[in-house]
Amino acid sequence: MPSRKRSKRQSGPMTAAGLISFYDEYEEKVRVSPMTIVIISIIYAVIIALAHAIH
Repeated sequence: MPSRKRSKRQSGPMTAAGLISFYDEYEEKVRVSPMTIVIISIIYAVIIALAHAIH
């Protein structure tokens, strides 16, 4: 039998079954900083509060 080269990744029962291997191939498409999320949330809350006050 030809010998197989082992990859550097550890092969556990979960990875061998392919249950968590999709994380290895995941690549971020959009990067948003946490500060941006906070600012957008505050602006959204102010808009909702103003819309509620006008109604």
